[in-house]
Amino acid sequence: MRLLTSALAAFSFAGPAMAASEGERIQITGEIIDTWCYFSGVMGGPDAVTGSAHHTCALWCSAGGIPVGLLGEDGEVYMVLKIEGDDANASGDTQLNLASHEITADGTLYKRDGLNYLVVETVVTDAGITKLNHEDYGVVPPFAIPNPNK
Repeated sequence: MRLLTSALAAFSFAGPAMAASEGERIQITGEIIDTWCYFSGVMGGPDAVTGSAHHTCALWCSAGGIPVGLLGEDGEVYMVLKIEGDDANASGDTQLNLASHEITADGTLYKRDGLNYLVVETVVTDAGITKLNHEDYGVVPPFAIPNPNK
């Protein structure tokens, strides 16, 4: 019991130091991505899981509750917590309408444990799907289709 009490006291003492960073107002341009396929590599490398080649899967993942991200022009991924007041923070109609689109977002950036979290207040511009790579990869990249003979 004494060990548990000491651990709780240490945690409560360290609590403020472990709090999330203050938010920073930023404006960032990039593509709304499917974070599961982007980070897991299950559908291929970065070129195959962005743009028009991955649009359908990005819709399915977002509708299924996979959080969307914003792949910035700087190469960083910003996990999108909310877009323009959408109550459904992991998916929702707004995110579905923006899947694979290049946008400029104005919002608040939070950093914690090496991750970027973004609360988008306003979508300043929406250029639609600008990366037309489906001719190279197809709608689903061929290497991502399971082979039932294996």
